[in-house]
Amino acid sequence: MRISTPTTRRELEGLSPGDRVIIDGIIYTGRDAALPKLVAALKRGEEPFDVGGAAIMHTAVSPAGIAPTSSNKEDIEESMPYLASRGVLVHIGKGKLRDETVRALGDAGAVFIVTPPVAALLTSRIKSRRVVAFEEEGMEAIFELKVEGIPGIVAAAGGRSVYD
Repeated sequence: MRISTPTTRRELEGLSPGDRVIIDGIIYTGRDAALPKLVAALKRGEEPFDVGGAAIMHTAVSPAGIAPTSSNKEDIEESMPYLASRGVLVHIGKGKLRDETVRALGDAGAVFIVTPPVAALLTSRIKSRRVVAFEEEGMEAIFELKVEGIPGIVAAAGGRSVYD
């Protein structure tokens, strides 16, 4: 199934753990340094970019490209329920999430997609990129990537996990 981002809950509601997907559109990046800052900004009423229907990939952006980091790192995973409640519907990374995170994503109508950590493939799918927030974080700033054909497997949807 192809997912165009930004997306809607309705578009995602038929997804199940184990489904293969291809992602096209806009993906934001964020990991340990930027995601806690994004949560804090949203709680202050600031929105560095439109989070409604957004996709966030847990990666840095370097000259070598992109590849997912472990989504179950504390600063990353702890941001996911809040970001989902604010409208981030697609979370992209790797690794097994805690049961409470899987439930929170399901309650928000959001999904977690794992993608292969193959920088050459993923980087070849980027059509454009620009920094949109926290530029001071360098390669861990939040970038907006326009992508075509990012492959993934749904790891969590509807409160269920492929790891269970």
